[in-house]
Amino acid sequence: MTRAPANLLALRSLLLTHLDNAPGPDDLDPDEVGIVGDPAHLGGYHCGSDRVVTNDYSVVESPRDRAGLTLDAAALDVGQFEVRSGGRTHTMASFSLWCVAQCVANAADTRDIREIIYSPDGSTVKRWDRLGKRSTGDSSHRWHTHFSFFRDAIKAGRDQRPLFRRYLSSIGLLEDDDMTPEEHNWLATVHKNLTVLDGRNPIGQIYTRIAEGRDDTGAPVVGNWNLQAMTKQLTALQTTLTALAGKDFTDEAAIIEGVLAGLTPEDIAAAIPPTIAKQVADELSRRLVA
Repeated sequence: MTRAPANLLALRSLLLTHLDNAPGPDDLDPDEVGIVGDPAHLGGYHCGSDRVVTNDYSVVESPRDRAGLTLDAAALDVGQFEVRSGGRTHTMASFSLWCVAQCVANAADTRDIREIIYSPDGSTVKRWDRLGKRSTGDSSHRWHTHFSFFRDAIKAGRDQRPLFRRYLSSIGLLEDDDMTPEEHNWLATVHKNLTVLDGRNPIGQIYTRIAEGRDDTGAPVVGNWNLQAMTKQLTALQTTLTALAGKDFTDEAAIIEGVLAGLTPEDIAAAIPPTIAKQVADELSRRLVA
């Protein structure tokens, strides 16, 4: 019989963990988040291979669905909610619009989603369809939003939570980052490139402290330290490295000049060990007076 796959159960759990009992007049209840259709439900992504119908659109319209058909359902319904976070109210409608916008932008973590059937206003029903075959749905979608996933992604057990983690993070209900998979890959490349510089020049030393969450004394940074701040600083450092990579330096003085040209006064100050900071300040003062 049609079953709920582990990856959609994990997604359901993620949403309920953060939207059930969330602050606000109407949290998301467990009975409002469904995967497998009721016994009368035949055809569509809520059904597995035992309950699809002849020429079922959830099978025949995409080779991804034909190749991925199993007993697993490949859909998730999310019911109504109204929660407050970050000084704003977030609802099923705003959640749906956010997800659709991510799909329209073809964000990497949306590419297993076939369609979203939703209501932007509690009255009109719309459908975003990756295959461009439909544009609306029945009236039940006024009070729930439907997500269909390509069946091959469900069959492969691919994690479907990243998009929804980004949503929860964007509204302040999840301590997570909002970077796309491509941005994560970029950050990994930056880390690889900059780690080798540790101990050899100020850029490497600054980067290592950033990556480890330490200040210039080596103490852990607490409070306002966050990934966005780190990413902003890494972007500046990567820009400096890129500019330097195209230059042919022939002596140490030129290398130092090139490195310092790409650093802000704050970066330079952060790279100076506390033990010699006073000596540097005294020397700069002497030169300015002279």
